[in-house]
Formats: sequence, C-alpha cells, structure tokens
Amino acid sequence: MQTAIFAGGCFWCIEAVYNQIKGVQSAVSGYIGGHLANPTYRQVCDTDSGHAEAVKIEFDPDIIGYQTLLDIFFSIHNPTELNRQGNDIGSQYRSEIFYLDEQQKQLAQQTIAELQPHFAQPIVTKISPVTTFYPAEEYHQGYFKQNPNTGYCSMVVAPKYLKAKVKFSDLWNA
Repeated sequence: MQTAIFAGGCFWCIEAVYNQIKGVQSAVSGYIGGHLANPTYRQVCDTDSGHAEAVKIEFDPDIIGYQTLLDIFFSIHNPTELNRQGNDIGSQYRSEIFYLDEQQKQLAQQTIAELQPHFAQPIVTKISPVTTFYPAEEYHQGYFKQNPNTGYCSMVVAPKYLKAKVKFSDLWNA
C-alpha cells in the first residue's frame, strides 16, 4: 500500500469520492500543515492553526496509480481558488498536495504544468512535503455517506461526488 494526501476544500467532498475509487483501501479526513499538535475541528476553523482540511488516501498501486489519484483530485475541486472552495473561505480550505517522496512531488509538479493551459486563472495548488497528519474527529469520517440529505451535502458534496462518479465510472466501486 501507498499513501497520498490531498487538501482541496472541505474534506467531506474529497473523502466521499476517494472512498468510492477502486484500489483505495481508505480515505480518512483530517488536518495537516499547521503548527498545533492534535488540532480539533474548532481550532482549525476558528483559529490560525495553519492546518488544511485534507484526506489521507491509502491505495494499492497495483490497482490505481498516484497519477490517477491526481487526475481525480484536480477534477473535483477548483485549483485556482486561493484559500477557499466556493463559499468555504479560509486557509483551511486551500488546495495543497502533500508529497511523501520525490516521485510524488515530480508527478504533482508535472500535472500542474500540464493542466495550467486549461485554466483561465493560475493554479494556486501548493506542493509541500508531508508533515504530521491528524485524523479528524470520528463524526467527520464518512460524513457524506451518513448525512447525504443535509443542506451542505446536498448542495456542495453531492455535485462533486456525482461529477466524479460519471467522469471516473470505470474506477468507481459498485
């Protein structure tokens, strides 16, 4: 198994998609890139902890590659929005890739370079070395699956989830 860690706005959106992808053993919502140890959701949202809401993905590289995970990542969030995704505003909603080795870093850089001509605005996704990942509180795990009819899930998570389901139908778990 290998690991990928992506921040692309609300972790509920990212986690919901990756947990449906063949070859992904788990996608866990959490926090990374800040200066507090063991941050809580309130600390990440209400203070300047420096953390991003992110998802740690454990995947089988014999089934799905890191490049495909990057392709999914860039299709389910807007990498040109600085410190926000739609109405979710703040540095905790930034677009960032946390690489675990030089190959992941190079693939992320190459992917951004290849995608940039397809966007009218500059891609602002940061590429950073991995730091400590802190799993979010239990109620955040599988949030969309458990709460599909809440307002936020219906309006924000569901469209991203359905877009990914169509675009990556060949990778989708039934």
